[in-house]
Amino acid sequence: MCRNIRTLHNFEPRATSAEVEAAALQYVRKISGSTKPSKANEEIFEEAVHEIAHITQHLLDHLTSHAPARNRDEEAAKAKARAAVRFGTA
Repeated sequence: MCRNIRTLHNFEPRATSAEVEAAALQYVRKISGSTKPSKANEEIFEEAVHEIAHITQHLLDHLTSHAPARNRDEEAAKAKARAAVRFGTA
């Protein structure tokens, strides 16, 4: 499940709220051991996702870096090339 959590810091353009929310959802799923909570746990599950997304956004807003911002398209191309080598796809 956590393989879907990506680095969100130091990208241009900055991480969107949807990306932060997706990372928070993956984190809560991993910690809870459930991809879909029961009706009894649904409210607290969603609350946890919201709170983690909020604090994650706060963290990203306050982190600093001296390195130049990374380009999303370039990083995606690098990841695709690594996957092609790893899995033997063209």
